[in-house]
Amino acid sequence: MLWETLSAARDLGRLHEIASVLIRWGFGDTVRRLGMSHALERAGRALHFKESVTLSDIEPPERVVKALEELGPTFIKLGQLLSTRVDLFSDEWITAFETLQDQVKPLPIEELQEEIEAVFGADPNLVLERLDSEAFAAASIAQVHRARLKTGEEVVVKFRRPQIEKQVEGDLRLLNRLAEIAEHNITELKRFQPVEIVKQFAQSLRRELNLEEEGRNAERIAKSFVDDPNVVIPRIYWDWTCEQVNVQEFIRGTHGRKLLLQTDGAFDRRELARRGGKAILKMVLVDGFFHADPHLGNLIALPGNRVAFIDFGMVGRLTSLRKDQVTDLLFALVKKNPPAVVQVLRMWVEERRPIADEVALLNEVDAFLDHYHGMTVGDLDMSSMIKDLIAILRNHALILPADLALLFKTFLTLDGVGRRLDPQFNIVLEATPFLTSIIQERYSPTNLAKRAIENTRDSLIVLNELPKEVQNLVRSAQRGDLQVKMELNRLDRFGHLLDRAVSRLTIGIVVAALIIGTAVVTATQQQPELFGIPAWGFLGFLIAALGGVWLLISIWRGNRD
Repeated sequence: MLWETLSAARDLGRLHEIASVLIRWGFGDTVRRLGMSHALERAGRALHFKESVTLSDIEPPERVVKALEELGPTFIKLGQLLSTRVDLFSDEWITAFETLQDQVKPLPIEELQEEIEAVFGADPNLVLERLDSEAFAAASIAQVHRARLKTGEEVVVKFRRPQIEKQVEGDLRLLNRLAEIAEHNITELKRFQPVEIVKQFAQSLRRELNLEEEGRNAERIAKSFVDDPNVVIPRIYWDWTCEQVNVQEFIRGTHGRKLLLQTDGAFDRRELARRGGKAILKMVLVDGFFHADPHLGNLIALPGNRVAFIDFGMVGRLTSLRKDQVTDLLFALVKKNPPAVVQVLRMWVEERRPIADEVALLNEVDAFLDHYHGMTVGDLDMSSMIKDLIAILRNHALILPADLALLFKTFLTLDGVGRRLDPQFNIVLEATPFLTSIIQERYSPTNLAKRAIENTRDSLIVLNELPKEVQNLVRSAQRGDLQVKMELNRLDRFGHLLDRAVSRLTIGIVVAALIIGTAVVTATQQQPELFGIPAWGFLGFLIAALGGVWLLISIWRGNRD
């Protein structure tokens, strides 16, 4: 029960606030079905189910966004995460979630004194030559101030907001319980897998709360581009970076949004789009560790058409197997190979649930790729292809693993940014050299030989261990410890139905036998009479009639069940 989750008075107050906001934006029925009103009533708090906002002209996606904004940092971050789930939500919902802006009023520098002293010591002037009192950026989790070190380096200092961790943990606790209730009690929400979404969200948000983690992300990506002078990642100053504070190099340049307004020709936008696109594709297809939010606000143009990336709070991770699968999918899309596309999709979606109708899925993918028949690689629109493919998955109620949903969202963001900088930008053209190189390397004689050696080694290990495993199996059988576990869904109910059917059949046979036997007995003359009827015949027909009535009642009740 939700009531059991309310372990503190603060949880109770926050639950009341959440319920009130949802009701105000027209989600009173959801509040009831989640048991929030019941939990609050038990605590002696009443809810007024009257919407105070005129909702007739506001569409559901916009109402959800307004509610998330009003509920504060945790819920704004949740909406931003939902904007990455292109496999779950249609375009109108994704567009609405993307409008969530994580902009809040910055705290006065005086309220950050504890964080400042914890990092720079009791006298920050020993380390800092200057620390701007005014923040130049502020979000729900942290705010950023410019500063200069005593050694002369220009830096930015990101401070985590005081007490934000406690607030977030309380919200996550409530969200987790509400997600469990929603998944079990609200049928239309089950396909969205609220428990899994909240789990993914909690992991992502806790990483983002740790500003030291952001520094590690930046440094890992920086190592990948150490030999590429066209891609710049800010340096992290580890002497003054910790969980609450992140100190990094200040990148002086032109931010992406301002770049769109420039007309002086200082930058070649086409070259910037190409270099930025190649950098993200390398992170994804080669490194398997990528900046997952490459929008214009996180890009800075530098002299010489170099590209700098900032803000590494949200990153994506791909295992070696995932990288191979992504490469195979993109290659199959470019080559318009429906069976290969379905093969990769099968591997992905069957991690959650089997494909109900694979033939129908193959036909839809075939028709989808046929739409691009005859187009050259340069004419293909990867953004449209991904959106169409995800729409097919939604039609079949198939859900991608969270890491892949984030990846596809990154591709769509990259494609949108590239086209804003250069209308001729084509992510397929940029990705093709990576895909070709990866495929060629995968099937090169050296790698084939290497995999053959590895497979042979693994097989020898298995063969070497096989006698021992068989011996352990035999010993378990001898001791009586060997158990075979079988799970048959609804077996108990099937057994009950079978038992009831056999009982009915038995009674039916007995009744039929009584009727036949009684008819035979009644035909004989030497027997006592009862009410002028042969006594044994009367008794037999009476028992048969009672059995028949019982049988009819049993069948009628069984049909109602």
